[in-house]
Formats: sequence, C-alpha cells, structure tokens
Amino acid sequence: MTVPDALEERLGDWLSEHGASAFYRDADPPHAFYAYFPPEMDAPDAQGLAAFPDVALEAAETFADEDWLAKSREGFGRIEVGTRFLVKPLWDTDPVASDRITIVVNPGLAFGTGGHETTRLCMELLEGLAARGELKGPGLDVGAGTGILALAAYHLGARNLVAFDLDPDCGPAMTELIEMNAEPLKGVAPFTSFVGDLEDARATGPWNLVLANILLETIQELLPDLVSRLAKGGRLIASGILAEREDEALLSLAAADLHLLEVRREGAWIAILAERV
Repeated sequence: MTVPDALEERLGDWLSEHGASAFYRDADPPHAFYAYFPPEMDAPDAQGLAAFPDVALEAAETFADEDWLAKSREGFGRIEVGTRFLVKPLWDTDPVASDRITIVVNPGLAFGTGGHETTRLCMELLEGLAARGELKGPGLDVGAGTGILALAAYHLGARNLVAFDLDPDCGPAMTELIEMNAEPLKGVAPFTSFVGDLEDARATGPWNLVLANILLETIQELLPDLVSRLAKGGRLIASGILAEREDEALLSLAAADLHLLEVRREGAWIAILAERV
C-alpha cells in the first residue's frame, strides 16, 4: 500500500490493533508499506483504510506456506547512515567496513531502526556535533523508541544518557537494543531507560542534549518543558517534522527562545538543531 509520511505511525498502530504480526516500510523511494498477518487470521477489511486519507491498498497476497518472518526480512537490509554509522539487522552476519560504527537492530514494532529518514537525519546531526567537539552529556532521548539515537550519541562520545518512551513495548525494545550491541559496548550500558513521561524525576535534567524524534504536534506540546530542562547553551535535536511544516516548526522553536543552528532534509522530512540561548 502507499502511505503518506504523516500517516505512517497512526496506520502502524491500526494494523497492530487488527492483528498484524509484522510490518515495514521500504527505506528507498517510493517507500512502499507492507503488512503481514498470521495465516490463521483474516486481514482487516480494506474499507477500514477510509479512515486514512490518501492511503490506497495496492495489492494483497495470500502465502499458503510462506515464512512470513523471512519474507519481512527481505525488506530490511543494512543501511549506511551519515559518514560514521552502519545500521544492520541482527540476522546480517556479513563483515562491516572498519571505518563504520555498527549498530545492530531488530526490525519490529518499536520505532527506531534507522530505516526512517527522521532517524537518519538525527544521527547525522549528532555526527556534526561530535565532529565540532560540541556533543556533550548529560543527554535525554524523548520518545526514544528502541533508543537508537541515545546509542548513537554514546558511540560518538556523549555520556550520562537517559532514554524514555510512553509506549510499554519500548521498554523491552531498549533493553534488547543494548543486548544486541553488547559486544562493541564491552558490557557498558550506553544509556539508562524507562517507560514514562517528562514528569518522571529521571527526566528532570538539566540536560546538555535533548533528542526529540517525535511528531511536530508533540514537540510543540512538550516544548516549554523541554526547554526548561535544557541547560543554557544546550542543544535540541528535533525531528519527526514534515518539510512542508518547516516554517511552523522554526517559529515554534524561536518563540521558545531557541536559536536555530541547522536544518537537515531528506525526502519529505526535516530535522532541526537548535541551541538554548
């Protein structure tokens, strides 16, 4: 099916609620979206897609003896991110070039596997901070998903990192990410994590780095609390923002006394680096 970027997360939630055992989005254009349902379960009525404007079901197939897990893996391969990272699924055991920092992920239902533009944009902004010697902890990853951005920040030199998400499924996903990457981490936990929100004492700060790869509406809602927890001169990396709403996002950040440092773009998405003045 074809899915507008802005509807991807909501459609994924709907598919999960209707029994999808796996779904993924192609990293390359046109970013086709696939969902898999167990053989004993009927797929939801396509008429339910009417709740998602401009979403169209392009094809449906039944696989009598298909290994759906193997099939879903076909759509996720290794991804080079920026100049420093290579993200690869846990079943990829091929060698990696020594000049790349490897992050192993388990593509599933938690957001944050490197396959989405917004994740890659945030990682590239982290690379830029590190290259300029400006990447400093402590840092907070808000709506962390798997915690991949906190892990990337750790690999680039940031310490004292905390990651959290409201979604209970993200707690095990963050633990799993650390376990899958235990070998290069040499047993060190790159970040601490919890399931909860900004009101949790563990999110109090002050933070020198805040990562927020979430929807613009959520960023706008949380912005006063995020800024209050950001140290003077601290950096905010915000993404999950559609390029068509760039002006709106920049106005929101300026109104919160954040100074724009950089905007990066990929496809229909942007990520913003700003500083608390």
